[in-house]
Amino acid sequence: MWRNRTSYPREPAESHEPAGSRAIAGQYRGTFSTAILVIRRRWGLMSERATFGAELRRRRVAAGHTLAWLAERTHYSKGYLSKVETGLATPNPALATLCETELGIPGTLVAFLPHGPKRRRTRPDIRPSGLPSATADFTGRSAEMQRVRRALQADSGVCVVSGMGGVGKTALAVRCAHRLEAGFADGCLFVDLRGYDPEEHTAGPAAVHDRLLRVLGVPAELIPADPDDRAALYRSRLRGRSVLLVLDNAVSAAQVRPLLPAEPKCRVLITSRSRLTTIDDACHVSLDVLPAPAAVELFTALTGLPPGDGVARVAERCGRLPLAIRIAAARLRAHPAWHLGELERRLGAEATRLGELDDGERTLSAAFLLSVRQLTATESRLFGLLALHPGDDFDVHIASAVGGLSLREADRTLERLHDTYLLAQPDVARYQFHDLLRTFAREEVLTGTAERDRATAFRRLAGFAVRSTASADRLLTPQRFQPSIEFEPDVPEQVRLDDDEMALAWFQTEWPNLVALCRAANDRGEHDRCWQLAYFLRGFFFTSKLWDAWIATNRWARESAAALDNRWALATVTANLGVAMVDQGNLDEAADCYREALGLYRDLGDGHGESTMLAHRAWVAHYRGHHAEALHDLRLARVCYERTGNRRNAAITNRGIALVMTALGQPGEAAVLATEILPLFDELGLPLDAAMTQNCLGWAWFRAGREDLATTAYQDAATRAEACGSAYETARAYTGLGNLAAARGERDAAAELWARADETHPVLDPIIVGETRERFARRQANGAATIAAEDFPR
Repeated sequence: MWRNRTSYPREPAESHEPAGSRAIAGQYRGTFSTAILVIRRRWGLMSERATFGAELRRRRVAAGHTLAWLAERTHYSKGYLSKVETGLATPNPALATLCETELGIPGTLVAFLPHGPKRRRTRPDIRPSGLPSATADFTGRSAEMQRVRRALQADSGVCVVSGMGGVGKTALAVRCAHRLEAGFADGCLFVDLRGYDPEEHTAGPAAVHDRLLRVLGVPAELIPADPDDRAALYRSRLRGRSVLLVLDNAVSAAQVRPLLPAEPKCRVLITSRSRLTTIDDACHVSLDVLPAPAAVELFTALTGLPPGDGVARVAERCGRLPLAIRIAAARLRAHPAWHLGELERRLGAEATRLGELDDGERTLSAAFLLSVRQLTATESRLFGLLALHPGDDFDVHIASAVGGLSLREADRTLERLHDTYLLAQPDVARYQFHDLLRTFAREEVLTGTAERDRATAFRRLAGFAVRSTASADRLLTPQRFQPSIEFEPDVPEQVRLDDDEMALAWFQTEWPNLVALCRAANDRGEHDRCWQLAYFLRGFFFTSKLWDAWIATNRWARESAAALDNRWALATVTANLGVAMVDQGNLDEAADCYREALGLYRDLGDGHGESTMLAHRAWVAHYRGHHAEALHDLRLARVCYERTGNRRNAAITNRGIALVMTALGQPGEAAVLATEILPLFDELGLPLDAAMTQNCLGWAWFRAGREDLATTAYQDAATRAEACGSAYETARAYTGLGNLAAARGERDAAAELWARADETHPVLDPIIVGETRERFARRQANGAATIAAEDFPR
């Protein structure tokens, strides 16, 4: 390191020190001289900058022009010109020439340009470069930078970098341009097209041609007034040149297309908040939010804090959006008394998060607003109304319902919102908000819609959800009673579902959104839609065993039914809550629910409801070991169902009787009963009930010692359960087959089948599932001293 620095000539000096000491001293003196030389050079450059800036300001003020006027005329930003005038930014020959032309003082400013170290040039003429400085803290974009580099090396030589506001498009483009600039013999041209600047007019092609021509050395008086002639001259001036053209903040392809050079040695890098997909020959690089590690790295680089959980949470609350992270870091730096926890607390509340992401000069809301201003009234309205949807994602049907639009109109509007990065598209036909954009839509856009229109839109959305859920439930659980529901005339028709497979697939996609909508309906006072959604979700939740969602929706439904004083709805959702509790093994709370529902049904004189509660209450007794009591209630319920001709409920009750008889030591009679009811479930089109019946039959034959018949029943149960999408019943069948293997002494086969059951559905409560009790009893008998708590997953 020292050897490189001593290459500068040193002055001879006499010394009486020993030769070795003189050598060491000379080495240090040489280093000191070098440092002084570097400081002088840097200070000289700073002085030259200040001299140029002072002369520019003197000339501008003398001519009676403002800084804003000069910025408009030269197409440089007002902030950059201010830094040049104060000596904080280095001017370039192109800027000097432009300022001389606009101020009418040719040849006077160029003489004041700083004379820094010269770079070797491949051409004798001027190599313009108006690139802004590259961002110092830049992380997480190596893959995108490689894609940009490859795109600019391709034949077309045009690359569009697009993304939502604040994602760092300009920073990426400028960094790429700085790295690539040396490869262009005629330099780099940077133009801010102001496509999203609220205080400036969008730069049209003619104005940009005017600026670029002057930078390319064309005198102002020789620039044609006619736009077509100006464009032709622009293309002509680039002929034979090697130039990198950076077009920042393009608003549309129409704005950019006339600026594309015809010269194949030129390359163009474009940034935009729109995808600009109609620029066919371009390579399109879509910029997403930062990966989590890169977001943490950016925040730590800006604040000096070490990475950790708190930093990670702040980065996530900033949506991993670079602009939001920079604003949050700036706020932390501006408040020395704050600690990271205070910033995290301030960003914790979604309702106030956007307000916190404001550092006095930059606001996230302002950045988003620039994008929304490019929308039509219809697009802006739908963007705001979509914030009423409480789920994580949505499709065109939801957009149609909330916006009151036809499917075609909704589809085109969603495409437009996606093209402008106001919506993301995580999957085919699915859309979603970025978290911060959802908050912005709710707080800044939706508030511009009248409250009456918002209420109507939500009712339309909730009505559509109930109608579609009822349709799917009818296919998934035919023969189940459905109450009569009224819908407003403007509620769209339900989603088209042709069979139970489509219904199951629809439920699997939409259930998180339907749960969120059920809660929102309760919160907004749309109580009828709340309990109706919970009611029609019950069949799917029973199949999928999504207990948390099942319980939550029915708790909200109870509140809504009580608010409406709808006693039948209150009794029904309370009973459904009890079923979920039994399924989860919470027998005490289930018993309370059944007791309350039974009283309500009796007060209403609803004999069907009363019989159903007797059957449900019997299950609690059975799981508590009170099998005779359970058998009594089940037989009473069966009499009622058979009297009213309810074949489905009668068959389900008979399956319960078969399980209770097995527990009472009558597995043979239980197997006969289960065998009799199986064809009825097939006839009624109830595949899940058929799978459950085969598991019941397998359990009865197992307890009767008929391993061959039990194996056949369990195998058929597994096939049926897999076909109808019930992981729970599939796992139960595999557990039963594992028990059979263990009974034959085939320990490896048993372990494999039990592992398959655990992989399919790890939660089979031994209180509820006899096969699980048998499995762990077998394991204990085969040498396990104790049964670990994890052997009984809850």
